[in-house]
Amino acid sequence: MTFRDCINQNKFVLMEGALGERLKREYGLTFDEHIAMAGLVYEEKGASALTALWQEYIDIARENQLPFIATTPTRRANKERIAKANCPETVIADNVAFLKNIQRNCGIELYVGGLMGCKGDAYTGTGALTESEAFSFHCWTVEQFYKAGVDFLYAGIMPTLSEAAGLARAIDEIGLPYIISFTIQQDGKLIDGTTIADAIRYIDGITTNKPVCYMTNCVHPSIVYKALLQPFNRKEIVRERFRGIQANTSPLSYAELDGAGDLHCSEPEDFGSEMIKLQSIADIKIWGGCCGTDCRHMECVARKLRG
Repeated sequence: MTFRDCINQNKFVLMEGALGERLKREYGLTFDEHIAMAGLVYEEKGASALTALWQEYIDIARENQLPFIATTPTRRANKERIAKANCPETVIADNVAFLKNIQRNCGIELYVGGLMGCKGDAYTGTGALTESEAFSFHCWTVEQFYKAGVDFLYAGIMPTLSEAAGLARAIDEIGLPYIISFTIQQDGKLIDGTTIADAIRYIDGITTNKPVCYMTNCVHPSIVYKALLQPFNRKEIVRERFRGIQANTSPLSYAELDGAGDLHCSEPEDFGSEMIKLQSIADIKIWGGCCGTDCRHMECVARKLRG
């Protein structure tokens, strides 16, 4: 089954929970200043920790009979940053190969996504590219993932329409299935002020190979609930095309969370209830975790979906 078929034909799909915060807090790992987690596959401790965390989430998917999505920890691994980092130029391909090996041996329906990100700050939009700049900037990264054989591409925490649109055009040219995941606020808009409905409508309108769906990540489900209830987002296009969340466990805003020294968490049951509440207003299919989540949170969500 292709990734697009998986999303279209399954009622629910489980996505991984947090990696970054857990790698730092549970395993004491530090990340490269340029490419962040992407270099961990070259370290014995880093590779072992990544494998252990993915295995936890895979086990939850298996126990609850859900297809599973995992993405390479490569959000900051673009051409400019790779050139500055002390790592091989093949770092994207090496991350894909690492996760593909886990896929081959996991025994469940698992899809490997290539994680991409914006050039600038995902939480403020500082340094965001224009559409044409984004197309040129991201083409190289898209090609690396295509050659490496990912099942799909995942553009995570995209704060502005212009850069998300340019990145979508770059993927459109190469033909891979992909998801655009926005940085959204409870006012129902991206960081640049674009409504969710308008962002979806625009990107769908400029691409032939349209995104498989749209979603959001690194945000609490209660914020997404308020965002989707905004009148300008109560549109059929949002209902049909906004299909996923990779949530953190804190209801604080991006501005409050960005750079916070302490990890803000909620209890798994509370988190799971807030996640499932989204079903009352949206047709969410992809359910994953971000900052603050661990296997307890994802197990709770999976159990509620199964129930």
